[in-house]
Amino acid sequence: MKKRTWSVIIVLAACLVVLAACKKSVGTPEDNATANENTETDAEGEEDTSEEEEVKYKFGFSGIDMQNPYFITLESAVKEGLGDEDYRMITKDPGSDPDLQNQQIQEMIDEGIDAIFLSPVDWEKISTSLRALKDAGVKIINVDTQAKESEYVDAYVGSDNQAAGYLCGKDLIERCPDGGNVLILESTTMNSVNDRITGFEKALSSAEVGFEIVDRADADGQFQKALDETNAMLDAHPEITAIMCGNDQIAVGAITALTLAERKDIIVYGIDGSPDIKKELVKKDSVVAGTVAQSPIHMGKDAAKVALAILKDNEYEPETYEEVYMINSDNVEMYGVDGWQ
Repeated sequence: MKKRTWSVIIVLAACLVVLAACKKSVGTPEDNATANENTETDAEGEEDTSEEEEVKYKFGFSGIDMQNPYFITLESAVKEGLGDEDYRMITKDPGSDPDLQNQQIQEMIDEGIDAIFLSPVDWEKISTSLRALKDAGVKIINVDTQAKESEYVDAYVGSDNQAAGYLCGKDLIERCPDGGNVLILESTTMNSVNDRITGFEKALSSAEVGFEIVDRADADGQFQKALDETNAMLDAHPEITAIMCGNDQIAVGAITALTLAERKDIIVYGIDGSPDIKKELVKKDSVVAGTVAQSPIHMGKDAAKVALAILKDNEYEPETYEEVYMINSDNVEMYGVDGWQ
């Protein structure tokens, strides 16, 4: 079965068609992250700080998983937002490991960072690092997914995640006016995903005809776990109308499971507006109903502006929420499939 699974996955990947369409807010350098002269990276994906010159500002960047294109784009956008400032960026990859993230943050504190752009792997376990950062006088710009103990955070820049989930729920109600059975794939350690699921459930509660959430699973933000959990839930509940996924990486796992099971009668929702899901939307037989887009490009640039304002003792907004909007087969070509918003 594993051999068949990976064969299909390879075929699926090969079938993702890249379209050159008219795009909205894409096609910038952030779409394809490139090396920045202010960052030196070693073979393990961490900055080599040997023989570095003195700079005015030293930043840390800790995303959930720096192999994920979303966080690569987010980091690139932060650098773009910092512009010509005299700075150096230390980027470390926790690889979705909360304990490793805490360890790496302590390393960045020891290396003398002035501020950190932080997307916590686990919104509760990150508290240890938040306290250490605050004790060290490091400014904390919480980006994308929120930390639970927000009192330690200097500023938050992210999407309106409840609104994103709500858009998915309202779209499902319009597509399926007779109601139906729903599966949820979430990631309980990520507050951004928790908020999206809350918004989705709130929307469904307003439906005139009932929707029943018959099962849910924690996919931990991972493709393979999402695939496995979707298979298990479909075996237990074959009569399913839709699958709500906490982000697009989870959605790719669900789509793969449906493809392997030859289930074209179930629709899938994701949140991110990722190139992979937008490529699915241009297919005539796609099971993807839509993805609510957030913009790592705008998010990263705004986070950089806030960080500089904090360090320069200028006024800044303690909370910034980026616009979210539905991308579906009707409008996907306007946004393009080969980059982020």
